[in-house]
Amino acid sequence: MIDAHAEPLAEMEAQHDVMTVIGPGSSPQTLEKAEIGKADLVVAVTSQDEVNILACLLANAAGVPHKVARISDTDYIHESGPFDLRHMGIDMVVSQKEECAHDLFNVLRLPGTIEVVDVLDERAIVVGIKIDIDSPLSMASLNHFPEPDLIHRIRFIALQRAAKLSIPRGDTQFMIGDDVYLVGEPDAVSEFMQWAYPDRPQFKKIIIAGGGDLGLHLAQLLEGIDVNIILLEPDAKRAEFCADRLDRTLVLKADPLDPSTFEDVGITSDTAFVAATEDDENNIICCLLAEKRGACFTAAQVIKSGYAPIINSLSLMDRAVNPYTSMINAISRFIRGTDIEAAATLYSLPGEMIEVRLPARSPWTNRTIEDVGTIHDGIIAAVLREGRVMAATGDLTLNAQDRLVMFALPKASTKLLATLRGA
Repeated sequence: MIDAHAEPLAEMEAQHDVMTVIGPGSSPQTLEKAEIGKADLVVAVTSQDEVNILACLLANAAGVPHKVARISDTDYIHESGPFDLRHMGIDMVVSQKEECAHDLFNVLRLPGTIEVVDVLDERAIVVGIKIDIDSPLSMASLNHFPEPDLIHRIRFIALQRAAKLSIPRGDTQFMIGDDVYLVGEPDAVSEFMQWAYPDRPQFKKIIIAGGGDLGLHLAQLLEGIDVNIILLEPDAKRAEFCADRLDRTLVLKADPLDPSTFEDVGITSDTAFVAATEDDENNIICCLLAEKRGACFTAAQVIKSGYAPIINSLSLMDRAVNPYTSMINAISRFIRGTDIEAAATLYSLPGEMIEVRLPARSPWTNRTIEDVGTIHDGIIAAVLREGRVMAATGDLTLNAQDRLVMFALPKASTKLLATLRGA
């Protein structure tokens, strides 16, 4: 680990087994001290785009096979032709704002969910839901599921009850207040949501407070679905900039903290409100005001990690996203390992989603999931074979080179992967 300051390096050394080097990350001398010539991967995630780019270019010149750069300026991200950073040897360019916008978009496109995460190259999704008093899931068990055809198309992977996290098994009974996570193809999950939550809110209008990179990119994503979009931006020049880049979004020069703004935009019971400014406190206040005005769903960008437990314990909003977590997930999907194709942490749930290609020599190969048996602190959620997603039911036989999506409880992913590999 390289950093220009000693304090964060000392903290990392105290907690983890890492080698640290003090110095600028774009300095050839610093990179040589870090033995860059021996590296398989360089990840440059400083707050300066130019430093990250130069560090990756120097790594490329040193023969490092894999390079990842965090980039904020969209002029760098979307440049094509000879100035495309990928053509310069940078394998992955990641924007934390764009990744965060995608996380928000996933939740907004499927109302009634706690969280939505893409897996298997967006062929399947992980969805978190809360069991309420009107849900047909309340007091239901998997062995006696009321919709047997539907349960063969999805897979329940995690259950959070109060502070206890567990893997659902056949005799698991869902209770009011539980947070339940499941995996399936988008169509199957949508059908499940329609059955489980027929009265869930349907967004007809989405209001975004803040026309920065996050708010602008979220609006661009939302323009692909059938919903009215309003973007609030107090700065006149930035508002004009956003308006030039959006087709169906109404951009208003307005202060989201001004009470008159909420009267002008018309918040109703079918309105979702997203606070995407760079000020955590303003975002929280905006969400509280929007909820008081009648918004059925509120979400916000929250950068300070210490705010997350407070927001969750006080139920200040329906969803909080952190751009750093979004970026880490994107990078993890790229770097996790040789046979591991992707990985992701979830905002609201401890644990990790892992995508792995099944080796031919694995003890799981040519066995049914039922024969594999109960996996300690983990579960197989879905299987991708020849472009087709299959729910991981007990009678499904696993083949070599299948791509498996698995969920592992905290600190259990290493043991789960070792079991798969027969180690």
